[in-house]
Amino acid sequence: MEITLPTAVFAGLGAAIGMGLAAGGFAYASLWPGSRVFGSALIAPRRPDELALTFDDGPNEAWTPLLLDRLAGHGVHASFFMVGSHAQLDPVLVRRVHDAGHLVGIHSWSHPNLARSSRTCIENELTRSRELLEQTVGAPIRFFRPPFGARRPTVFRVARAMGLTTVLWNAMTSDWAEPSADKIVQRLTRKIDRLNRRGHAANIVLHDGGHLDPAIYREPSVVAADRLVAHYKQTHRFVTLDAWA
Repeated sequence: MEITLPTAVFAGLGAAIGMGLAAGGFAYASLWPGSRVFGSALIAPRRPDELALTFDDGPNEAWTPLLLDRLAGHGVHASFFMVGSHAQLDPVLVRRVHDAGHLVGIHSWSHPNLARSSRTCIENELTRSRELLEQTVGAPIRFFRPPFGARRPTVFRVARAMGLTTVLWNAMTSDWAEPSADKIVQRLTRKIDRLNRRGHAANIVLHDGGHLDPAIYREPSVVAADRLVAHYKQTHRFVTLDAWA
């Protein structure tokens, strides 16, 4: 016996599939670092001999100072994308990062998903963070990395209107959840070397803080950063992101 399904069933299935594809497309466009669907961000140029070491979610009163000491020992400068609410808690540490020659950038005020935030929220997150950081370091803030890498066209428009360069990345691993510095280094080294073979610089993301806890444990990330610099400093040049802007 042949069973005939109502037309409405097929229509419903088609709508569900279409919604699923649309959701997947939005997730790719808004979250995948290499996607340019919603706009172009600064990632890395074709300079395989250059590395940009960047840190998100700080500052962290326990681990950022140790990280600064490690970087100073190598004579290397990095880029720090700070959460405004964390920076407000320790302005002395924010100034120390800047005064040591590192680049200070915006990572929003409270670390929301900006791809799902209103324009007013996006403007407030960026404006409040920039005002605090500029008052703290006494210099213009020109770079912004969206939390989770999440963006949509409005995020790019707001950033451009504020004179900010939106930054993503091309070399990251889950260092925020990985207890082994060795594994962090191994994973990032594979990615950096692959980018190098393809003729690209590496924009490396590690975390010196946590968006939910400004004093979170970050020893594996700090140790991994130290080992990466030691591994590459004889063959590559470490730059801050303004070298690529």
